[in-house]
Amino acid sequence: MSLRIYSTLSRAVQTFAPLTPGHVRMYVCGMTVYDLCHLGHARSMIAFDVVQRWLRASGYAVTYVRNITDIDDKIIRRAVENGESVRSLTDRMIDALHADADALGIERPTHEPRATDYVPQMLAMIGTLQGKGLAYQAQGGDVNYAVRQFPGYGRLSGKSLDELNAGERVAVQDGKRDPLDFVLWKSAKPEEPDEVKWASPWGAGRPGWHIECSAMGCALLGESFDIHGGGADLAFPHHENEIAQSEGATGKPFAQVWMHNGFINVDNEKMSKSLGNFFTIRDVLKVYDAETVRFFVVRSHYRSPLNYSDVHLDDARAALRRLYTALAEVAPAHVAIDWSEPHAARFKAAMDEDFGTPDAVAALFELASAVNRTRSARAAGLLKALGGLLGLLQADPQAFLQAGSSLDEAAIAAQIAARAAAKAEKNWAEADRIRAALAAQGVVLKDGPGGTTWEAA
Repeated sequence: MSLRIYSTLSRAVQTFAPLTPGHVRMYVCGMTVYDLCHLGHARSMIAFDVVQRWLRASGYAVTYVRNITDIDDKIIRRAVENGESVRSLTDRMIDALHADADALGIERPTHEPRATDYVPQMLAMIGTLQGKGLAYQAQGGDVNYAVRQFPGYGRLSGKSLDELNAGERVAVQDGKRDPLDFVLWKSAKPEEPDEVKWASPWGAGRPGWHIECSAMGCALLGESFDIHGGGADLAFPHHENEIAQSEGATGKPFAQVWMHNGFINVDNEKMSKSLGNFFTIRDVLKVYDAETVRFFVVRSHYRSPLNYSDVHLDDARAALRRLYTALAEVAPAHVAIDWSEPHAARFKAAMDEDFGTPDAVAALFELASAVNRTRSARAAGLLKALGGLLGLLQADPQAFLQAGSSLDEAAIAAQIAARAAAKAEKNWAEADRIRAALAAQGVVLKDGPGGTTWEAA
């Protein structure tokens, strides 16, 4: 079966064939580095880490670009608030990003360009757009993109210009000819630090957000490449604007497949810094091990919404322990993956259908059951090898299981007492959460006439 991928642009799952046989070029929008990454960022990074792992496992060479936005209004504001330079802030946040991503087993991309290193390429693209009548300088000095001059604007979001205009969030200001027009080059403001001002044919200033990705994508992957990815919230306006800029400048399709991962939700709202309902990666890692967090993300399909809660993470930890238990009881042999083996074939079929990790994980659990039943070292080796394609099951099994069972008797007793109090208050959800949390750490509760007792799993 050939690899098939859902493209937001076509709104269909389509058979994938790279523009250059055997070589996939993929660009994914990365972080704006003014603060620590939250779990929503982790989901995007993990989703596309799995994508690039599977592409490589499928025999492709992969050039993977994930950019860093290191110039932005929020960055400038945060640096001023902190009393530090923009470069100091962004360097510090990039180091934190790398530490968080490394902890989650996210492989480094082939290229990780910083926007500030590609300002000349941005200026060249803006000049090309102006020369084609697709950009104009407003009275206030900003250079804007003339959206209505680009045929097909709205293809990615599936809306007409009139529909988009009716819902446009930005009022006409600073000399924009149309509310949909967006900024390519922001003229310098007197109060902004000199380090965020570059010389240009339109006066000192800095690039707009959208032009950054167009310029970096073209510079590192060419004017047309295979996959462009990012969070669902980037489809409009960011990716819509990237298409307009890039294709307006080159006359070529920018990316043949547009992939968007779903949100992580908290109480049915997207996790985001603007809503204040986010959990940083490092805060979550204080409570849950990194592989459990990765497994929590991987076992849901990348396009589906994912609900964050301690209950779901506790359940993920308990499920991951079951896989590691199989590897702890039967030492895995080192094996090459035989794709004709039924479990491997099911895993491959799932991944080839739009990176279907839920069915791929189901194949791992079936294989773990076979390991427990047959005591086969080869089956255990296959379980470990397939798990590795998702960035899972590579730790020492005994060490993983022991790390998850670190509660002492006093802590267990305290949790049992808290559960009893929750039951007395008829808070069954909290009681179930505590039971699941203890189970995930290898502590099994048994309710009886004399009260609740426990034993190690």
